[in-house]
Amino acid sequence: MMLPPVTRRQCLKTIAATSIAATLSACTASISRTHEYERPLSRKPFLAPRISEDRVIREVVGLRPYRPSGFVVKAEQMGEKTVIHNYGHGGGGITLSWGSSALAVRETQGMEYRQAAVVGGGVMGLTTARLLQDAGWKVSIYTRNVARHSTSNVAAGQWAPTSVFEEGVATPAFESQFKWAARISHHAFTNLGGPDYGVRWIENYYLEHKPFEFSYYLRELPELFASVADLSPDEHPFPVPYVRRTVTMLIEPATFLRRVTDDFLQAGGVFVVRDFVDRADVLSLAEPVIFNCTGLGAAQLFGDTELTPVKGQLLFLPPDLDVDYLTVGGSEEGLLYMFSRSDALVLGGTFLFGDGTTNADPAETRRIITGHQKLFAGFRA
Repeated sequence: MMLPPVTRRQCLKTIAATSIAATLSACTASISRTHEYERPLSRKPFLAPRISEDRVIREVVGLRPYRPSGFVVKAEQMGEKTVIHNYGHGGGGITLSWGSSALAVRETQGMEYRQAAVVGGGVMGLTTARLLQDAGWKVSIYTRNVARHSTSNVAAGQWAPTSVFEEGVATPAFESQFKWAARISHHAFTNLGGPDYGVRWIENYYLEHKPFEFSYYLRELPELFASVADLSPDEHPFPVPYVRRTVTMLIEPATFLRRVTDDFLQAGGVFVVRDFVDRADVLSLAEPVIFNCTGLGAAQLFGDTELTPVKGQLLFLPPDLDVDYLTVGGSEEGLLYMFSRSDALVLGGTFLFGDGTTNADPAETRRIITGHQKLFAGFRA
């Protein structure tokens, strides 16, 4: 039986239909691969970071100023000077900066003076100085190290008030103060979102091999974190049985500190590079009101014996902007975290209580690298 002849137009229509079907099929496959895991913030697929020891471009060590009973914000009369303390924030210095500094500035209510010295040029000193300027004060910052050489500049930068105090040691009054500072600071950072201050929203994935307990800040301050959820294995690509997701802010320290420094200078602030030996040296300053934002330095200058250094070591790799999420945990052999920033891919996981050494430990470098390699070798992207 002979088939009817096929015209040129029918042939072209058949080819076009076949091509469209193939294209739609390819698009469907692509969409399926790209959106295999639903994400609350990013529209990108998950990609694993490229991690190897030969990609490390910098190793840094920072010492967190930790007090089990929590940070200190209080005014103290010392002779003719009023000293207002604002120090001891552990791993939450950048996170709590605006809120804790607001507490410190609140201690000036009723004072007739409008001239202050801020001792310490890290994030707590800078934010205290800016809030004082906003309240009409003339401010000078006295510091041994400018911000880019401070402990604040080697922070990883996630907004999370973690490792600030020990539950059961801190008083209920401190916990109330802590929550107030966290809420104020969170509000302040949300007002600074964008590249100018280096603040952006990002997904964070907590990874565990055992069931979660809610951390203090997620349990007590849930309103400060979006899209909090415990994910089932088919909802994420990580090779661990327990995954908790949040959406929070990432603060890039170098950008943030540089911009706040510029704001301070433009508002008429003055930097004085100076090292202080003891309390009498601090009290010799001309200003009638002195803010003590010295972090660990408060142990020597003001005799705080509760202050304890907690060593943190970070590895910087070249930035990988296609990795648009954070991870915390994922190893049974010690803490790990990976923060993808615009300036670097930051790997960490060191929390050595009572260690005041500032040298990078090669054994810790290897542990952080191999731990992340093992984690992402099982990544189901």
